Amino acid sequence: MNALKKELKESIIEQLNLEDFNVEDIEDNDVLFGDGLGLDSIDALELIVMLDKDYGIKLTDPQEGKAIFASIEVLATYIAEHRTK
Repeated sequence: MNALKKELKESIIEQLNLEDFNVEDIEDNDVLFGDGLGLDSIDALELIVMLDKDYGIKLTDPQEGKAIFASIEVLATYIAEHRTK
């Protein structure tokens, strides 16, 4: 699971061009949106595309997406349970 969390952090930094962050700056339980990393709705769309492309997970319910993107910890757990790639 730790490898998946590190992979997610690297992917988020790269996909969203978070130039001011590195993997060590993001804690597993940091909030991704709002006061946490400061991600917004456009970033959420990019993360949804990343989940589909990299892990074969298709999110269609916005409420489900909101819960899944709570933190790296929650996202990694969800991917581990639902990935098809």
